Amino acid sequence: MKTKISLIIIAVIFIFSIAPIKAGHSPIGAIQSTIDSVLEIMRDKELSQPEKTDERRDRISAKLRGRFHFEEMSKRSLAKHWKKRTPEEKTQFVGIFSDLLEASYISKIEAYTNEKVTYDKETIKKKGKYSVVKTTIVTKSVEIPIDYKLINKKGEWWVYDVVIEGVSFISTYRSQYNRIIKKESFAALLDSMRTKLKELRSDEVKTAS
Repeated sequence: MKTKISLIIIAVIFIFSIAPIKAGHSPIGAIQSTIDSVLEIMRDKELSQPEKTDERRDRISAKLRGRFHFEEMSKRSLAKHWKKRTPEEKTQFVGIFSDLLEASYISKIEAYTNEKVTYDKETIKKKGKYSVVKTTIVTKSVEIPIDYKLINKKGEWWVYDVVIEGVSFISTYRSQYNRIIKKESFAALLDSMRTKLKELRSDEVKTAS
């Protein structure tokens, strides 16, 4: 069971490895090529040295920024609460949310141990506006299905959600955030996210040292 949980965590890392793709290209082919480029960073022996930790993480971070639609994810994570936010609150949330996701999963990316990824099927919906790409992480003991949900914005494909073994990444955050806002407030949610971000960054420093 612990092994399977670890593999599911590893599966989540791939949500960050999808680059924006021109709409004329196949989403499944684009996803494969981009994941391969991210894995190349993780497999680089020189970058795996302890003294290269910051450089490796910076390269991974560069892949994440500009290639993952954090605003779209933020909007879907807050759901009905998004419209109620002021422009300043939206900007704050997107900033903290993107930092939190990045800090949460860079360490998971670094835990990748060469599992095989298969690219199984793509479905394009609503006249080319949305796409779902089905992939699988395959090991000797378990297979983990991962569905990537993409949206076409101005001719580029962006990932806005990932479904792992039937569980939506965004739906999970939406439930957590809705509960905090209803029980406390939006300000309390931001405080909670900032606290979590500090903890994650502290752990990163400990791991690197």
